[in-house]
Amino acid sequence: GLTVWEEIECDLTDYNVLPIYYELNSARLTEASKKVVEDKIYKLMKAKPLINVEISSHTDSRASKDYNMELSQRRAESVVNYLVSKGIARSRLVARGYGESQPVNKCIDGVPCSEEEHAKNRRTEFRVISN
Repeated sequence: GLTVWEEIECDLTDYNVLPIYYELNSARLTEASKKVVEDKIYKLMKAKPLINVEISSHTDSRASKDYNMELSQRRAESVVNYLVSKGIARSRLVARGYGESQPVNKCIDGVPCSEEEHAKNRRTEFRVISN
């Protein structure tokens, strides 16, 4: 078969951190986070029906590694479920939880950090993975 590539204007080809916030120990999206998902991901996926998106969630290091891995996966899946509820096909979305394994700073187990430093590691990232 022949593959046809279409160039798309998109700022999501690398991992991009968007302001997706969760309540403590919760995977439920806040109303503000839903708006970010709608404005950044939903609109792009509706306009470009051939692209797929990976949603990657991360946690800080202040709980067990197993708990953080499970929590980050639930958070990524909450974004996927929200997009599916808006009409995006689940097959176009990949949810990945990375727990505390990819910190953006020095805040790993045993390293004293401020709340602000820990908060930087509690993030959700989005990336276009195919078209």
